[in-house]
Amino acid sequence: MADEKKLFKVTIDNITVEVEPGTSILQAARKIGGDVAPPAMCYYTKLKGSGGKCRTCLVEVAAGSSADPRPMPKLVASCRTNVMDGMVVKNITSEKVIDARNGVVEMLLINHPLDCPICDQAGECHLQDLSYENGRPGTRYEFSRRTFEKHDLGPYIQLHMTRCILCYRCVFTADQLTNKRVHGVLDRGDHSEIATYIHKSLDNDFIGNIIDVCPVGALTDKTFRFKNRVWFLKPVDAHRECSHPNCKGHVTLWYRGDEVFRVTARKDQWGEVIDWICNECRFEKKKTSDWTIEGPTKVSRHSVISQGHYVGVERPQEVLYDVLDGRKPKLLMDIHSISEVNRPEIDLSTIEGPAHSTDFEAHEPRGTEATSNAGNPWNTGKENK
Repeated sequence: MADEKKLFKVTIDNITVEVEPGTSILQAARKIGGDVAPPAMCYYTKLKGSGGKCRTCLVEVAAGSSADPRPMPKLVASCRTNVMDGMVVKNITSEKVIDARNGVVEMLLINHPLDCPICDQAGECHLQDLSYENGRPGTRYEFSRRTFEKHDLGPYIQLHMTRCILCYRCVFTADQLTNKRVHGVLDRGDHSEIATYIHKSLDNDFIGNIIDVCPVGALTDKTFRFKNRVWFLKPVDAHRECSHPNCKGHVTLWYRGDEVFRVTARKDQWGEVIDWICNECRFEKKKTSDWTIEGPTKVSRHSVISQGHYVGVERPQEVLYDVLDGRKPKLLMDIHSISEVNRPEIDLSTIEGPAHSTDFEAHEPRGTEATSNAGNPWNTGKENK
């Protein structure tokens, strides 16, 4: 039919997907999901002009298109490069990409302080995830780290410039959500910093959203500062009728017991805000009576927040077998032949309820059936029958 759009076929890490023309490689990879999707520290779907700054999403284009199958000579930023029909892209299957990403992460961590034990972003920090997967065990940097003069951004937002990676997300957010942006990137080179010329000036109704878009702990919520850890809190979806015309009032409440410690916008699986919320919803409505509770938030199983939060936990997508293109992964060691840790025919991840001792025992030790429980105060005699 004439109205049907032609779709481009693009192969990323041996997995083929069909997307519309104009789709970036990053968005095409996100349609596949899992580890195939490159990390992105500066790109944000809702923010026009974002991307191309952090270089963590670099990929290798092994074939440009069906019409011109020549490879691109250098690694490209997947958030800024659109797909072509027949394009072949390598991400986690490329040694060049892995080596380059390791170098980018090392660069990002050169001036980043080791604040994780006290940082409010810990547990939901994208840089933590990135450094865990692609970081070095130590640093080769021997010089003093950057320091900055402290800037007071007002009563709601705390700025830690030493943690900033200059992703520009907060600048784009203020540009596109507020009537007047009063903060930005000052100076140049390694002196660049997020700041304002006028202190305490971030007071727009939607300026609190820069906290949600920040991938690190550079911009945090002052009303939640040092009060709790996110993995001790229970996220719950809620909504309210908000008086602000541009705020839908759809939020996530973070509980510990009956107390609401903080309110954030809801986010998708890529950590991006679904609907922007106003400052009133974020900072002033922290009572359960202010909200209509919908239910527990779905939490990705790979997140530390999922510990102790067993309702609605989503298992991460496994794409390894698709990436290997039908080949079986190389088995370095069969745990059953080494330690007899559990019976080979039992999958511990699928059993109902807690695992029992019989699930782990491959066989009964010879000659110990009658004496294995001797002297055990909890012995009921059932095991010896």
